[in-house]
Amino acid sequence: MEQLPTSPGERPEDTNPVHGAAHDERASTATAATATATATATVSDEGIVTEWSEDARRLLGYAASEVVGSPASRLLADGGSETVRRIPAPGQERWNGTVALRHRDGRRLEVPLLAHRWTSTSGIAQWLVVSAVAGEPGTSWAEPLQEWTFAQSPCLLAVFDADLRLVRANTGMEKMLALTEAEMRGLRLPDIAPDPVSDATERSMRRVLETGEPQQVDAFVPSRGAGAGAEQGWSTSLAPLRDPEGRVRAVYLAAHGRTAPPVAPQEMLLPNLAGAPVGTTSDTTRTAEQLAAAAVPGLADFAVIDLLEPLPREDEASLSPAAGPVTVCRTAVRSAMEETPQSPVGVGETTLYPPQSPPVACLAAGRGAVFATTDPAIARWAGQDPGAAWINEYGTHSVMLVPLRAAGTTVGLAVFSRQQHREPFRPEDLRLAEELASRAALSVHKASRPSREHTSTMTLQRSLLPHTLPNQSALDIATRYLPAGTEAGVGGDWFDVIPLSGARVALVVGDVVGHGIRASATMGRLRTAVRTLADVDLPPDELLTHLDDLIIHLSADEADRESAGESAGGIGTTCLYVVYDPVTSRCTVARAGHPPPAVVSPEGSVYLLDVPAGPPLGLGGLPFETIEVELPEGSILALYTDGLLQARDHDIDEALDSMFAALARPAATLETVCDRVLTTMLSHRPDDDVALLVARTRALHADKVVIWDLSSDPSVVGDARRQATEQLTAWGLDEAAFVTELVVSELVTNAIRYGQPPIQLRLIHEDSTLICEVSDASNTAPHMRRARTFDEGGRGLMLVAQLAQRWGTRHAPIGKTIWAEQSLVGF
Repeated sequence: MEQLPTSPGERPEDTNPVHGAAHDERASTATAATATATATATVSDEGIVTEWSEDARRLLGYAASEVVGSPASRLLADGGSETVRRIPAPGQERWNGTVALRHRDGRRLEVPLLAHRWTSTSGIAQWLVVSAVAGEPGTSWAEPLQEWTFAQSPCLLAVFDADLRLVRANTGMEKMLALTEAEMRGLRLPDIAPDPVSDATERSMRRVLETGEPQQVDAFVPSRGAGAGAEQGWSTSLAPLRDPEGRVRAVYLAAHGRTAPPVAPQEMLLPNLAGAPVGTTSDTTRTAEQLAAAAVPGLADFAVIDLLEPLPREDEASLSPAAGPVTVCRTAVRSAMEETPQSPVGVGETTLYPPQSPPVACLAAGRGAVFATTDPAIARWAGQDPGAAWINEYGTHSVMLVPLRAAGTTVGLAVFSRQQHREPFRPEDLRLAEELASRAALSVHKASRPSREHTSTMTLQRSLLPHTLPNQSALDIATRYLPAGTEAGVGGDWFDVIPLSGARVALVVGDVVGHGIRASATMGRLRTAVRTLADVDLPPDELLTHLDDLIIHLSADEADRESAGESAGGIGTTCLYVVYDPVTSRCTVARAGHPPPAVVSPEGSVYLLDVPAGPPLGLGGLPFETIEVELPEGSILALYTDGLLQARDHDIDEALDSMFAALARPAATLETVCDRVLTTMLSHRPDDDVALLVARTRALHADKVVIWDLSSDPSVVGDARRQATEQLTAWGLDEAAFVTELVVSELVTNAIRYGQPPIQLRLIHEDSTLICEVSDASNTAPHMRRARTFDEGGRGLMLVAQLAQRWGTRHAPIGKTIWAEQSLVGF
C-alpha cells in the first residue's frame, strides 16, 4: 500500500472486520450511540482498494463500484506526489495521522485515519483503514458518560484527597463496604474499614503522595456488604491525581476482585512484584529505596538495604569466604509495621557485619538464604551486631538475606524479615527476592563508577556534619539532611548546634553555593570557623562580619590558584545564626542572605521572624543586623536551607504556606515535625540539598538561677561566698561548695579590683553543670598568666582554670562577664 504512511503498531485479529452483518450491526450501533459512523476500507500491498464500506461512501461520496479495484492514490488530494509513494516503510505495522483526501464533488478534506496491516485467514496481507465519520449533531455524552463510567464500573473506585480522606466512591465501593459515599466522605480508609489491610493501603497511598509514583497492594479482606464474613482477594492499584501544573493533589484507588481459587497472599503478589520498578535510576540511594519499596509490604514486613562501603571497583577481587568483618553503608530502610524497628545505625551511616556472621557468609557465597530467628547463627549475629538488634524485637520470626550481585561483583546485601502474622519465607520468596536484588545490583554496579566522586563527597560531608548533637538543656532539637537527588551531587548545606556560656545555645544553618567536593570542603572550613568564633562569644552580627572576611580570603586564594576558574563557592554563601538564652527566654538572630527562621508559638500560630536580610557572605563592606525577640517556653524554631522551599514547581508563598501548615500540626516529638515538613514539601528527591533544624525552647526558671548585685567594696567578697554557699545548700549541692567558694572569691575580687560598677554575681544550676558568672561595666578582659615565685597576685585565673571545667569571657554592649563552669557529675 504505497500511499499510506505507517509506523510500528499492533496487528489486528486474523478476521476481516469489514465483512458480514456483524460489522454493519456494529457500525449501526456506534452511529446510534455516538452520533458518528466508522468509514472502513481495505487496501492491498500494491495500493489497490479491495473493499469499501457504506460509511466510506458517506465520507467521500464514492460508491463502492467506483472505488474497489482502483488505486487508492486516486482518493488522495496529493495523489501523485513522490512523498506519498515512498510510504509505508517495509516492516511497518500501523500508522495514524491526518491525510488530505479528495471528495467526489472536488472538495479537499483533512481526514484522520488509522491504518492497520493484517493478514486474513486466506494468508493475504492487506491494510485496514478506518476513520470516524461525524453524524448529525446530538446530545453530548462526555460528562454523563464519565459519571456513569465511574459510578457503574465493575471495579471498586475511590478518590482520596491530600489528607487521605475520601471524596468520591463508586457504587462498587459502596456495596463492598456497605456504606454510602455520603457516609464515607471525609473519613480515612482505616476509619471506614478498620483492618491491617486498610492501614497498609493508607501507607501506600501516602507513598503515592510523597513520591508521585503508583503503588500496588494485594491482599484478602473481609467483605462488609452482601456475603459478609466471606474473604475476598483484591488487587488494588493506587495512582496519583495531578493538577494541570503536575502537582499531586489526590490519590485514585482502583480495586479489582480476584475470582480465581484462593491462593496464599504472597503467591498472589509474585507477578506484581516481579514487574516492580527496580533499577530504573542511576542514583544508588534511589535504587536501594526502590528495592525496599518493592519488597515491603508485598514480600516482607521489614527491609534493610546495605551497600558495601566503599563500593568495589571492577579490578577488585570478589569477597572471599574467610573475609570479615565487612563494612557497609545503610542505604535504605522500609517497614510495613506501625512500630518501625529501630536500629542504632541510621540511613547513610556505616556499620560492620561481624566475622563469620550470616551476612558475611551470604556475601562470600554470593547466594541468598532464609533463616528462622531461632537459628543459632542468627541469634549470635543479633547479639554481636548492634545494627541487627531489631531481629529480637517486634515478633520477627523469619529472616531472608539476599546478596546484591551483578557482573560477578557483589555490591551489597538486602535483609528482609517477616513478623508473627505471616508465614515464614519460602523458596519461591527467595527466588523473587534474588530477581529483584539482581536488578538493583546491576543498576548500582553501572552507577558506581560515575558516582565515585559523589561517594567521596558524601563521605567528606558526613565527616564534616555533626554526628551527634551536644548535651544541653536549653532546647530540644531534631535535624535532617537530604543530599540533592540530581547528578550535580552533594552541595554545601550544613547545620550545627553549639553550646555557649551561661547555658545559652547557638544554632547555625548555612549554604555554600555549588556542588561536589569543593563545596563540601568549603562548608567544612566555614563550620570550623563558626565554631571558633562562637567559642569567643561574639554577637551574631559580629560573627557574620568575621565570617564574611573569611569567605573573601578563601575566594581570593582560590582565584590565585585558578585564575581562569570559578571561585571556591564563597560568593553567594548564606548563613543564619541564632543564639537562645534559656534564662531570659530571649533569642538573638542575624542572617546573611539566608531565609529567616520560622516560629511556632505555644498556641500554634506560625510566622517568620522579621530578621534583616543582610547580604550573602563574601561581598564585603556591608553591615549585618540583629534582632532580639522573646520566645515563650515551648516555642518551636525551624531553621532550613532554601532547597526546602525550591523543591516544588510553585512560588515561594505557596511553599511557605505548605511549610507553615506542616509546622502548625501538633506532634508528639520534633522527629515527627521534621518528617512531616519533609513529607509535605518534597514530592521527590530534592534538586538541591536540604538542611532542616527544628528546636523547641525550654526555660531555666527562678529556682535554677539566682542573681546578687554587689557593691564595689572588697568587704563584700566574704558575703558573696556565704550567699553562694547557702544557695548550693538549698540546691542540695553541698559537695560543690568548696570549689564554688574559691571561684566566686577570685572572680568577685577581680571585678572589684580591675572592673567598674555595677557588679553582679549569678549562679545557674543547669542539670549536671553549675555556672558561676561575675559581670561588671568594664570592657577590659582579664588574661591568665603564670605568676612568678615572689608575686603577690596573678594566680586567681590560673586557679579558676584548674578548678573549673571551662571558663571564659563574653562581652556585652556595656561591660563583660567572666564565667566558669563546674561539672556536677558524681556530686
